[in-house]
Amino acid sequence: MLQKTCAYFVVMFLFFSCAELQQVVDQLPPSNPVLSNADIASGLRQALNMGIDKQVTKLTQKDGFFKNDLVKILLPEELQKVDDALRSIGLGNLADEGIKVLNRAAEDAVKEATPIFVNAVKEITFNDAKNILLGEDNAATMYLTSKTQNELYVKFKPVINASFNKVGADQIWTNLITKYNSIPLTNNVNPDLTDYVTNEALDGVYKMIAVEEKEIRTNVSSRTTDLLKKVFVLQD
Repeated sequence: MLQKTCAYFVVMFLFFSCAELQQVVDQLPPSNPVLSNADIASGLRQALNMGIDKQVTKLTQKDGFFKNDLVKILLPEELQKVDDALRSIGLGNLADEGIKVLNRAAEDAVKEATPIFVNAVKEITFNDAKNILLGEDNAATMYLTSKTQNELYVKFKPVINASFNKVGADQIWTNLITKYNSIPLTNNVNPDLTDYVTNEALDGVYKMIAVEEKEIRTNVSSRTTDLLKKVFVLQD
């Protein structure tokens, strides 16, 4: 009798264990077919293009840089003393306007240069696609940066320069720096603002792409295409 009772409990234990195991299996995501490096590369390019479509386009709008704390262009370190000095003699409005036109130039430049960036993304081939996919949250953005930054700098800089003229930045900063240089006991400054804003604009572009890449990597609901779902589930 004791043996029958023990056998009964063993059978019941195995039954419920199997049932619980099946429940766990049922909750697992379905297995994915093996994806080629080409598929993974296509998914990564799609994610980067989404970053451009959803995030970089925000930078082209009025105040896209100026009111975005993540990418707002502040004064370079050597001009911070200009800002402080002008505010100390009641020219805070002029200092504010100087910062604003730097951001306006960046907004204008990104608007004109975005197609160049889109083309650069399309031409990228991820030979080490899986390593990028399984890397950090911004691995694709960093790879893109390393492959495009120098070329984009060359193409961004004349656009920034033209934008300075368009938004009146040159005139405003000439006036601002002239006033600063006229203050007694200050050292004259003559910074290369075109170079500075070009680098800051590029940095802002990559930051916004990284925002979207991280969103796709960490938020399943942001994977809005079948390809993104198939590719990024591999890194979950």
